[in-house]
Amino acid sequence: MNPARKRKVRLVVALSAAVVLAAALIYTSFSAASPALTPSQLLHQAESGRSYVLTGTVAAGSVRHRGEVLDFAVRDRKGTTTIPLAYTGTVPDPFKEGREVIVTVEKQGGRYVGERNTLITKCPSKFKTAPAGGQRSS
Repeated sequence: MNPARKRKVRLVVALSAAVVLAAALIYTSFSAASPALTPSQLLHQAESGRSYVLTGTVAAGSVRHRGEVLDFAVRDRKGTTTIPLAYTGTVPDPFKEGREVIVTVEKQGGRYVGERNTLITKCPSKFKTAPAGGQRSS
């Protein structure tokens, strides 16, 4: 085989392999992503046995410890829909009522169970809007 033709064949094979690998990487990254759902969205879309990422605010008066299980409810940020769930695993220090959380849950029958060690709390913003009169709060 001619050396120039051999180089062309190698280049075409290498470029083809690179394109296939890049396409596989893009497909994997987009198919693995699951959007975070609010409690009201989760109630309408959840199927038993599937995992979902739930985001919302810890409902006031809902936090209860039952041995190693933490029972609490997540509510819509700007709504009234709440989902009670049972969670086992590490609980972040800033976890409390009124704090925004993200947790992976699975619907098991008619209840929601948080997957172990998936609870994340969102930190409140340090920056507040300046009150009328131009004074900033810190």
